[in-house]
Amino acid sequence: MISFRGPRGPSLALDQSSVFDIGACVVDGVDLAPGRSIPDDGDPRIDHSLEGFLFTCGPDHIRHPQPMAGGKGRYPLHGSFSAHPAQALSFSSDGDDLLASATIPVHLADGGQAELRRQWRIKGESGEVQLADQVVNTSDRPMPVFLMYHINLGARHFDESTLLEGAMLEGGTLPWAFGEGDGSIFCVPAGHGGWAEVRLGPMRAIGGKRLKVRFRTDTLPYLQVWRNQKSPAHVLGIEPVSHRWVSRDDLERAGEFVILQPGESRDYGLAFSFV
Repeated sequence: MISFRGPRGPSLALDQSSVFDIGACVVDGVDLAPGRSIPDDGDPRIDHSLEGFLFTCGPDHIRHPQPMAGGKGRYPLHGSFSAHPAQALSFSSDGDDLLASATIPVHLADGGQAELRRQWRIKGESGEVQLADQVVNTSDRPMPVFLMYHINLGARHFDESTLLEGAMLEGGTLPWAFGEGDGSIFCVPAGHGGWAEVRLGPMRAIGGKRLKVRFRTDTLPYLQVWRNQKSPAHVLGIEPVSHRWVSRDDLERAGEFVILQPGESRDYGLAFSFV
């Protein structure tokens, strides 16, 4: 892990071994990442990634495993990104802002190739953390591209006053422990242009602050939120995502695949802060 922090905002640990995702996210001395309070889905790549505050899902598949056409195997849980190491690391400043960049070559489950070009920025004035990603098809054939960011928090840091807030939510707010029982999930439209915003808080563990997440809706038009309190899990995920929560086959039949030709790219972005 590589420490990345500015004069304001959270202290982050960037995971060079897996897509330059975020491991620890420390605010006011508290690491908000779930750590081992997570479910075991039987995939050690995802088990490692899910421990951290943010991991990236895609680019060839998202959500649960699904067979490939022609019986050639299965797309893995959350796609192929996890466990690919970051290369060409670069750290610099832009005025008061701090930047960390990396390139991640990715071997896709069907034998294709892609590349993730990633830049983290911590704003010097506000402490907001910004992420700009570009996914490039480096294969010699067209590929459908998907992406989902999992922002995972240990729910042990929540209390009865902690709410989800956002214009995309019915009524504008939800308790963090929405739904019934030990877990629940939903996926809703978040917009189709501009930036959406969702907040989670207040959290007494970090002095009553709220997590504010913003994300591009031109390429991430949905928000998925997931929670799991089935022991030993105690985690909530805020998940900007490129596609509806239906099967891969349903997306293809509906004409909702996003196809990149060889050499083409697609840009994604989000930002988060504690306010």
